[in-house]
Amino acid sequence: MNPLAALGASLVKTGHRVTILHLADVASLVPDCGVGFAALDHPADGQGLLAEYCRKLTQPSGPVGLPRMIRGTASMTELLLRALPTALSRLGVDAIVADSVEPAGALVARHLRLPFVTAVTGLPLLREPTVPPPFLGWAYRPDAVGRNRNNGGYAVSDLLMRPITTMVATYARRWGLDPDPQYQWSERLQIAQCPQGLDFPRLALPESFRYGGPWRRDEPEENLPDDDGRPLIFCSLGSLQGARRSLFAAMTAACSAVGARAVVAHGGGLSDREAHSLPGNPLVRAFWSQTRILPQCSAAILHGGFNTVLDALAAGVPIVAVPLAFEQPATAARLKRIGAARIVSAAEAGKGGLEPALRLVLRDPEYRRAARSMATDMAAAGGAAEAAAMVDAALCGETDVRPAGLNPPDGKTACAA
Repeated sequence: MNPLAALGASLVKTGHRVTILHLADVASLVPDCGVGFAALDHPADGQGLLAEYCRKLTQPSGPVGLPRMIRGTASMTELLLRALPTALSRLGVDAIVADSVEPAGALVARHLRLPFVTAVTGLPLLREPTVPPPFLGWAYRPDAVGRNRNNGGYAVSDLLMRPITTMVATYARRWGLDPDPQYQWSERLQIAQCPQGLDFPRLALPESFRYGGPWRRDEPEENLPDDDGRPLIFCSLGSLQGARRSLFAAMTAACSAVGARAVVAHGGGLSDREAHSLPGNPLVRAFWSQTRILPQCSAAILHGGFNTVLDALAAGVPIVAVPLAFEQPATAARLKRIGAARIVSAAEAGKGGLEPALRLVLRDPEYRRAARSMATDMAAAGGAAEAAAMVDAALCGETDVRPAGLNPPDGKTACAA
């Protein structure tokens, strides 16, 4: 939600009126940045649905957790497919910015014959034979062995994702549309906050695809309440996995062992008692202003969530990655390839594996050099402002989607998250 809000705020500055459409519970996640919010109609007002869905996302693996999560995601997609057409018509929306991980936005745009662009807030999901599926921690291997491995991975992925793809295909046929998944991607513009240097090499990107840099709003200055002079290490497990007290304890203990101090962001997952019990006298909050605190840190221990990884790289900070779920193993594989991180499994982290990895990224300058190189590339990408200029050009009918200093008409653009 934060990257979409940042992109939306930049679109507002170009003259558009931007509204995020989703469940009523999502309103609390939309920052005060000039972007509006509209709740979708739901028989029960949608209260509690977001919390229920997030509970499924906290245990996204295993023979029970993975199918449950996929079924929950299919239900969320169906809810959006039912409710979005009426909401978009009611608001008089002229165009849609559809998040790439939610197929409902693009399909409804096609149904209503509205122009749309694809917003890629995480790893690019475009399938290529030489690129592994975006949820597996496989290394890049473009030879025949790698291609065969990737084909097998995609076959398993297609099987697992069938509840979602079947739901989308059902609505596509109901509306007289081609259900081919390729139409999920905009032919006008697919704009990513992923920098090109972080992704695996691509051989068949569509002409409408553009890499970029993080979409962020300005955050307030972050002053440390108690600086004891030790180097700082930022520790985060994102907004869904922040209840893993034992993993946070392993992180803060590793920081203390190397003579550093952990700065912990637990996303509200820890109680005050759990937070105060972490070893090493860490600085602990539910949230920190990441773009402000990370430049003050010497390294970061992260679960590999995409936004936090981008913030660390933008600050030139080397990473110890402990991937847990979703796209995190794939992001970790890319970090390893560019030399900006050491990868430690959750099991290894619980057995003391974080300390040697952290020592290495702190002592070996190559890790920081790789992170700083990526930071330079990301700064040149222009962030949310440049992405908004490309979106504006694409939606205003310009054939060249590069930033062109346009002065667009006052339109109504919906970010369908």
